[in-house]
Amino acid sequence: MLGSRRSRRRLTTALAGLGLFVTGAALQVTTTATPAHAATTHRVLFDDGHAEEAGNADWIISTSKPDPLSQDSSPSAETDWTGALSSWGVALQKTGSYSLKTATSALTYGGSSTTDLSNFDTLVLPEPNTLFTTAEKTAIMTFVKNGGGLFMISDHTGADRNNDGEDAVEILNDLMTNNSVDSTDPFGFSIDSLDISSGYPAAISDSTDPVLHGSFGTVTKSLIADGTTATLKPADNSAVKGLVYRSGYSGNTGAFFATSTFGSGRVAFWGDSSPIDDGTGQSGNTLYDGWNDTGATNAALALNATAWLAGEGTSGGGGGGGGGTTCTASQLLGNNGFESGNTTWSASSGVITNSSSEAARTGSYKAWLDGYGTATTDTLSQSVSIPSGCTTAALSFYLHVDTAETTTSTAYDTLKVQVLNSSGTVLSTLATYSNLNAASGYTQRSFSLASYAGQTVTLKFTGVEGSTLQTSFVIDDTALNVS
Repeated sequence: MLGSRRSRRRLTTALAGLGLFVTGAALQVTTTATPAHAATTHRVLFDDGHAEEAGNADWIISTSKPDPLSQDSSPSAETDWTGALSSWGVALQKTGSYSLKTATSALTYGGSSTTDLSNFDTLVLPEPNTLFTTAEKTAIMTFVKNGGGLFMISDHTGADRNNDGEDAVEILNDLMTNNSVDSTDPFGFSIDSLDISSGYPAAISDSTDPVLHGSFGTVTKSLIADGTTATLKPADNSAVKGLVYRSGYSGNTGAFFATSTFGSGRVAFWGDSSPIDDGTGQSGNTLYDGWNDTGATNAALALNATAWLAGEGTSGGGGGGGGGTTCTASQLLGNNGFESGNTTWSASSGVITNSSSEAARTGSYKAWLDGYGTATTDTLSQSVSIPSGCTTAALSFYLHVDTAETTTSTAYDTLKVQVLNSSGTVLSTLATYSNLNAASGYTQRSFSLASYAGQTVTLKFTGVEGSTLQTSFVIDDTALNVS
C-alpha cells in the first residue's frame, strides 16, 4: 500500500526453534565443538529430556549427565556405566571413535549450550514420553535437514509411562507431521498405532546395506516385546527403506526397522525399545535384556545404525549436524514462507507479522522490515549449513518495496542482503535495495551461494530507515535450493 504509515505495534511472541537468538546485529552460531578424540570422532547425543526414565523405563547410557565419562572414564563392561542403555554407550566408547553426551533439557540447534545439536552428528530419541515443543521440533528437523542423523526408537501404542496422555508413537508422529520445517511426510513413513506382543522380525537380504552389514556385525533378526511397526510411503520419500520386517510382512507394511534421508541428513526408526534394553538399569526398574537376546542381533543393529547415522556408509547424507559431504537436492531454509510465525528466523520485534497493512505474497505471514517513518534498523537472519557436496546453492526471495519518499535520485532508506560467518563477519553483501526500488507487487531476487558449500553461514537482511517518510521492505517466500 503506497505511502502506508506503520504503527509501533509489534508482535511480542518469543523467538522459538533452533535456539536462535539475536545478539544486537548478527546471529552468532557455534557450529563446531572440540571432540573428545580425533577430528573424525562421531559425536552422539542421547536425549533424556522427555521422560525417558519415567515408569519402568531407564533409557540412559549413564547416570552421569551430560558426560558419562564422569562415572567411568574407561568403561570396559556394561555395568561400568549405570543405565539400561549402558551396553550401547560402552560399546561405542570402547572403539575410541565416539564422543557421547546426554541431553537433559530442551533440544536446541544453533545455540551456545554444550548439548546444542550443532555440536553433534547424531541424535538418539530412545522412546520419548513427552511431546517436543514447537521450538524443539524445528531444531530437530533442521538439524537433520542440514546433515545430522536422527535415531527414533518407539514403543507400542499406549506405552504412556508418565501418564500424560502421550506415548512414543504419538510423539514421534507429531514430530514428523506437525513441525515448521516440513510436515509433508518428510521421512516417507508413519508409525503404526499397534501393540505387537512378541516376535523376532527378520532382516531383508541386502549384503550392501551398511546398517545390516556394518563394522559391528551382521544383522539377521531383531526382537519385538510389545512394540509396533511403520508404514512406508516411498511416493513421499523415495529414500525410505524397510530393513527388518514383522513376520508375514514386506514392502510398505510391517517395517520394524527402517531408514530414510531428509535434506542432507539420515534417519533410522526402530519399533520397540526392548531391543536396546540391556537389563542393567537403575534399582527399582523392571527391565528386560533385549540387547543380549540370543535369538536376535540387536546390538549389531543398534551400533551399525549409529555408525551409519553419524556419517559412515555410502548412501544418503549424514555426518555433522549440518556439514555433510554429500548433497541431496533440497530446500534448506526453515519456515521459508514465515507461515509458522516467529520460529527458525531471528528477527527484530514485529518483523515477522501477519498484519494486513502489507499483504503477504502467499499465505498470511511475511517479514516486514522498517516502514515507520522514523529512524529504525530492523534485522532478519537465519543460520544455514550448505553441504560441501553441493555444486548449486540458489538463494531466492520475493521483495516488495513500498515508500512515501518522492525522490527519484536519493537512497534515503536501504535494505542490505548479506552473508556472514559464524563469528558475525560479513563475507559478502549480495545486494542493497532502497526506496528507489519501490514498485507495486513482489519481485523475485536470486543469488548463488555455491561458493559457501561446506560452510555454515548466516543469511541476514538489514533494513535501515531515515528519520522521515517511511519505506517498507517486505520479504516473502524465501528459498535456498541446493543440488
